[in-house]
Amino acid sequence: MLTFLCLFALVLGVKSASAPFITPCKVGDSACFVASAQAAVPIVAAGIPDLGIKPLDPLHISVINGNQGGLELTFKDTIVRGLSGCHVEGVKNDPAKKKQAVTIKCSVTLTGDYKLSGKLLVLPIEGEGKYNIKIRDIVIKTANDLVTVTGADGKPHWHIESWKHTYEVKTGAHFQFENLFNGNKVLATPVEEFVNSNWKDVMQEVAPPIVRSIVSEVVAAVDALYKAVPAEDLYLQ
Repeated sequence: MLTFLCLFALVLGVKSASAPFITPCKVGDSACFVASAQAAVPIVAAGIPDLGIKPLDPLHISVINGNQGGLELTFKDTIVRGLSGCHVEGVKNDPAKKKQAVTIKCSVTLTGDYKLSGKLLVLPIEGEGKYNIKIRDIVIKTANDLVTVTGADGKPHWHIESWKHTYEVKTGAHFQFENLFNGNKVLATPVEEFVNSNWKDVMQEVAPPIVRSIVSEVVAAVDALYKAVPAEDLYLQ
């Protein structure tokens, strides 16, 4: 939950010695950019140690903290699976303005340890234990602002100066939190049923820090690619 997934800014089309898996594209050739990005997704998601890109599928996130509308949440040792299966839906790249925009759709599963306290929508919630969240068809749109820096090779390289994202879950989400209310099923069962019946609203409460953490990891992967590959190799003139 992939700019969870700026990963797909790899669309820039390059046939270089350091990144031969990307097909070069002309500026404005959106179809080429999408095809190039789609082909690169599983390769980059597997990790490329020589380029300083760690594996994104599975992706390990140590800590995710959030305070959303009176709900305090902490997720630890989260494992995200499914990013290698993301589908690239759209790409816009403007080297002259140093702007990029990418739209992807992914289905992912997150597992790890959680701690929740406060109010989730209208219900009080409290618990600590293992969690499992399955998200089907989350569409993430990202926008990057780039700057040019001098690389170790003396050539200009792109660097992601800032980024922003939006997301929407199209199909559904399922939440499982073990040991809610210290294992009290009388209190936990109604909350679990409510959460999964109102998954879209719950996603607005729970997902923002999760999605941002994933996107941040993918941005780091893309920036590592830019650090390794000169800007002159990133698109066809």
